[in-house]
Amino acid sequence: MIATSQRAVEAICQRYQAAIIEFNSQRLHIATASPPSHEMMTELRFIIPGIIDVECWPQARLEQFLHRAEEASPESSEPAEAIGAGAVERVNHLLQLALQKRASDIHIEPQEHGVRVRLRVDGVLQQGMVLNEGSAPLIARLKILASLDIAERRVPQDGQFSLELGEKTESFRLSTLPTRCGEKAVIRLLQSDVQTISLDKLGMPATLLKRYRNALAKPQGLILVTGPTGSGKTFTLYSGLSWLNAPSRNLCSVEDPVEIPLAGVNQTQIHTRSGLSFHLVLRALLRQDPDVIMLGEIRDSETAEIAVKAAQTGHLVLSTLHTNSTTETLVRMGQMGVPGYMLASALRLVIAQRLVGKLCPHCRQPAEALAHFPADIWPGTVQNWRAVGCERCFSGYYGRLALFEMLPISPALQNALAQNASPETLAKIAHQQGMDPLFVNGLHCVNRGDTTLEELTRVTGGPV
Repeated sequence: MIATSQRAVEAICQRYQAAIIEFNSQRLHIATASPPSHEMMTELRFIIPGIIDVECWPQARLEQFLHRAEEASPESSEPAEAIGAGAVERVNHLLQLALQKRASDIHIEPQEHGVRVRLRVDGVLQQGMVLNEGSAPLIARLKILASLDIAERRVPQDGQFSLELGEKTESFRLSTLPTRCGEKAVIRLLQSDVQTISLDKLGMPATLLKRYRNALAKPQGLILVTGPTGSGKTFTLYSGLSWLNAPSRNLCSVEDPVEIPLAGVNQTQIHTRSGLSFHLVLRALLRQDPDVIMLGEIRDSETAEIAVKAAQTGHLVLSTLHTNSTTETLVRMGQMGVPGYMLASALRLVIAQRLVGKLCPHCRQPAEALAHFPADIWPGTVQNWRAVGCERCFSGYYGRLALFEMLPISPALQNALAQNASPETLAKIAHQQGMDPLFVNGLHCVNRGDTTLEELTRVTGGPV
């Protein structure tokens, strides 16, 4: 009877993201990050006849406790016991665990002996658990959720699904890939809280935020946001779309996939297998009387050309590109076949960005001040910090903050682009305009104690 109650209490606490501190026949002691809901207490009282004590902990402390409990559990390598019998329960448990730990991605990786599960938290992959069985049941369940072909295991597949976990519907993106030991799956946790999609939540310095707003307020032109996968580009674009979203504007997007549903925006997801490509949808959108067009990504010369022409003919176009810096973006567009004179007349703003781990304010410690940077990068010393680690955080970091490099297209840059200037010339003009590179913006964060030089170098690669 006690074992049955234990499993029921664990299931309820897992559903409502509560931690069990102590549980016996007389008392249940739990911790939550916010006051417990009426529904959770009703369910617990139905099972527990004794005393129920509830503590409110900081979110980070709760996550740390759950993380340690997961690692210490003797059943952590036995999926049928730790996660529950059946692939449905195992997948739900895994998704809930990732949400609790603020993970951005889940990696399910078949090995020769069992399956390794890792979570990417604050930009860094962390060991999750090892399952002593094949990945096939988990992958099959995920494919069913994402409406993929469960019989096809020889080619990669991509899909998207939403699932009700606890009291909230969460959205996920699934990608599968055949490997030597079986199919590997990566699940991306998508931003589902539309309330957080706003320019004020970007963490952009006031001067840069003003430039972004000014570019968004233009009736036409091209705005590009660049950076590697997972650098927050899509969030920056969605925030701009949210700011522009008004009944007086026709906002349209072409995405692969649609990551965040936005009411008031006509969002189209491409489907290559059925012939619904970026080019086809983008050409059709231009006949839909759009004011603002968002392209999930400029991938090839045809998409680049259509985007530039749309920006020249009375439309505001927002898109992303995979480059390392703002000036490199100018060069890449030329490599895609966009003539310099066309880019000069269409482009309004380029934003490069990265996400770095944010120091836990409770345990960070000052380190030695550094003074070895060239004067043109940072005159004087930079106060460095150490990531120590405490019960409120993971390894000294909690959350991430965004770094931005912003390049408005000035008349000088327009002339240089029109004359097909060299990358060195474009970089020199950007520097003369007062543009701070990503690394310099990151040094300001280090000096304030928001991150460490080690983390900044890991993400940006150091000064260029």
